Amino acid sequence: MKSDNRYLGALMIAPFILFIFWGGLPLKIFTFILSAFGMYEFYKALKEKDFKPIEIVGYILLILFYLFNNDFEKLIFMIILATFILLIIPVIDLKYTFIDAAITLLGFLYVGILFSFIYLVSEKSGGAFYVWLIFIGSWMTDTTAYYAGRLFGKTKLCPKVSPKKTIEGSIGGLIGSTISCGILGFVAKGYIATFPIYHFFIIGALCGVFSQFGDLVASSVKRYVGIKDYSNLIPGHGGILDRFDSILFSGLIVFYYLTFILSL
Repeated sequence: MKSDNRYLGALMIAPFILFIFWGGLPLKIFTFILSAFGMYEFYKALKEKDFKPIEIVGYILLILFYLFNNDFEKLIFMIILATFILLIIPVIDLKYTFIDAAITLLGFLYVGILFSFIYLVSEKSGGAFYVWLIFIGSWMTDTTAYYAGRLFGKTKLCPKVSPKKTIEGSIGGLIGSTISCGILGFVAKGYIATFPIYHFFIIGALCGVFSQFGDLVASSVKRYVGIKDYSNLIPGHGGILDRFDSILFSGLIVFYYLTFILSL
């Protein structure tokens, strides 16, 4: 039955790929929805430890960020103003603390902003190809790490955070992501004028490392608050943050590399 649920969950995830192909406004709406659900899961999880995130502020920030067309200059002013307001709220309403204020901002930055890099990468020149680096880097890391861990895994990677992960599996994930993103580079070169192929391999290697951190960060939060999954939205896979945790980190890596190393 559990296996059937995973297949059902995979069928639910599959249509999301269409949004990546469409790009533009459909993908922007898709990433906004992912962000909103992900923030809800994050805030809900932290309530298990009796924290009280001021959710309305996080959601307002998310809406404004997308209405302002993901403008990072405006984002800075929004965060400063939100911090100003959030620090006042615990003085007015004593049921909240400065920790609740900090958690509110963290949820917006961790989930809302990191998800937005999917859309932002797709909007770059050649972004229709480069956005796939985010998903291939993440998914191939997860897949090859899983099988490498099953076949060769003996040494625990981070047992206090995620007991099943092994160093051998982690290395397998790194190799799988590097090779897969490199292959995408060869494919992309047949359609668009792009940067040298070795950059695809580098991006793949970086995704192979940091998408695993994305997975471990989500696991560390779950372990801290004492839950198995963030939600049961996707049968057999958990919630948005369970399924897309590594993509949050690979999205940032791809965007920063394209922006600051390749000046796209």
